[in-house]
Amino acid sequence: MGPHPAVAAIRLAVRRVLHDVLTELTDRPRTPSGAFPCAEPRTGAGAPPLVLVACSGGADSMALASALAFEAPKLGIRAGGITVDHGLQDGSDQRAAEVVIRMTALGLDPVESVAVRVGRDGGPEAAARDARYGALDEAADRLGAAAVLLGHTRDDQAETVLLGLARGSGIRSLSGMPEVSGGPGGPGRPGRGHRYRRPFLQVDRQTARKACMVQSLAVWDDPHNMDPAYTRSRLRHEGLPALEKALGKGVVEALARTAQLSRDDADALDAWAAEAEGGVRDEDGRLECAKLYALPPAVRRRVLRRAVVAAGSPAGSLFARHIEEVDRLITGWRGQGAINLPGRVEAQRQGGRLVIRQG
Repeated sequence: MGPHPAVAAIRLAVRRVLHDVLTELTDRPRTPSGAFPCAEPRTGAGAPPLVLVACSGGADSMALASALAFEAPKLGIRAGGITVDHGLQDGSDQRAAEVVIRMTALGLDPVESVAVRVGRDGGPEAAARDARYGALDEAADRLGAAAVLLGHTRDDQAETVLLGLARGSGIRSLSGMPEVSGGPGGPGRPGRGHRYRRPFLQVDRQTARKACMVQSLAVWDDPHNMDPAYTRSRLRHEGLPALEKALGKGVVEALARTAQLSRDDADALDAWAAEAEGGVRDEDGRLECAKLYALPPAVRRRVLRRAVVAAGSPAGSLFARHIEEVDRLITGWRGQGAINLPGRVEAQRQGGRLVIRQG
């Protein structure tokens, strides 16, 4: 008799992602030593690739860790785990140590606990997220991991879409979390943009919890996930249930489909904007307002956003209202002054050109 349906579902999701990782590694050019760029294990060239799971000890990530531990050896992949101690609750270090023990018991190796200091920029949730990804990036670089698996489920995706809708930040916000993403690239860092994988975006939270239960895996329920002080917690326990009560079951699935459709549209528009950008600059590389005006609004705003980020404005701090103000320099020019943007960047219109630079 085969595994429980919930266990089969999570294993299949992980197996597909591991196949993708292996395919990409096979297609990627090797270094002169024979190793894969950005995925060279500390054990040396030629060693099996390493895939890590980011595990908090919750049901989603414990289910993911168990599936990785089961599937990776069959594909010749080393499986390890990282848990991040945010230090935000009493006894967090002890809980992190317990997660290490649980991952080790699953057969993961290497397994580490990494402590971080959470700042305040962007609010508590954003600050914790930034600290967590910073720790995961450092661990993946140090250990030479080919990929890091994250336990976000279809329910998490639905919540992310609703949060994006509330911000009113456009179609990219509605596209939710991508299946593949990564830390910023840079010289000598090819492939980092594909570091993070989310195998469970088509798996609901209840399936992951059921998989833990039937495998007798101990899980830890973070009290922050129940704390109404956090926006996502209120949405999870109040907002989504209210929507399902009003609209019927299937809201989570519909929101997840919306995310995928929005992502496809946003990717197409981003590609159009990247292609169009070269045609709206003069011989000195300055943006020409008349040519920008001729672009469809959705494409023009993407060109402007690309230019503002390139000038030094942090992408995470740049919202739709900022780009709308810059867009008015093109579509509603009345002699207004410079627009101040995050990162000490300013945009102003000069002689039919749009000048975007750090002030």
